[in-house]
Amino acid sequence: MLTPTSADHFTAGSGIAQLIETVAALREHCPWMGALTHESLVEYLIEEAYEVVDSIEAGAGDPSGAVPSTFDRELRGELGDVLLQVVLHARLAEERSSFGFDDVARGINAKMVRRNPHVFKADGSLQETFPATVEEIVLKWDAVKRAEKPERADPFEGLPPHLPALAGAQKSLDRAARAGLAVDAKTLRTAVVIPEIPTSEDELGELLLAVVAGARTHGLDAERALRKAVRTFQNAQGLPS
Repeated sequence: MLTPTSADHFTAGSGIAQLIETVAALREHCPWMGALTHESLVEYLIEEAYEVVDSIEAGAGDPSGAVPSTFDRELRGELGDVLLQVVLHARLAEERSSFGFDDVARGINAKMVRRNPHVFKADGSLQETFPATVEEIVLKWDAVKRAEKPERADPFEGLPPHLPALAGAQKSLDRAARAGLAVDAKTLRTAVVIPEIPTSEDELGELLLAVVAGARTHGLDAERALRKAVRTFQNAQGLPS
């Protein structure tokens, strides 16, 4: 029997230690769980992440103020499902003597300390003073990322290619703006007449839905079209000298 060594780093009886031990037992004794691979888990990871989004948006959209207990219960459950995916992937890696859950936790903790020098010193202790604005934080975060990977000249490197088109477009434009590139809607492509952009998300949603409906009428795939436009935008950009 493989020992769930990752659990040894957590307080005995704690929730995370129990989960690690449970997953280890399931991997050994449940044929379905034992057959899982990193590849076969991908669809579940994506599904569970979207269910967290659904839970958050459903709770945030209720104006009554009577939702918190239901919202918290739903969110807690969905976050647990995502955590299960993380523990499963870590267990698969541990079974091939690569890394375990504790390594994952320590790695992301070290990254958070390293990427946030405006809050932490190099040893993980708190700074004496903290920045006052989000802009300062973003600048420091970007500076640390560039120092970690100086070989990255492309501002779009590292963006997952399989992001949904809208998410990919949003992140690409964010990356471009932070790299000092022009991302104003009217400068992206002059051949296209840009409609007046709504100032509320509700109206923006209606506009986007109308665009998709129009694309469908003409037999066009809106997702594929936007994905292609994002790639074209990325390829056309050059870092400022």
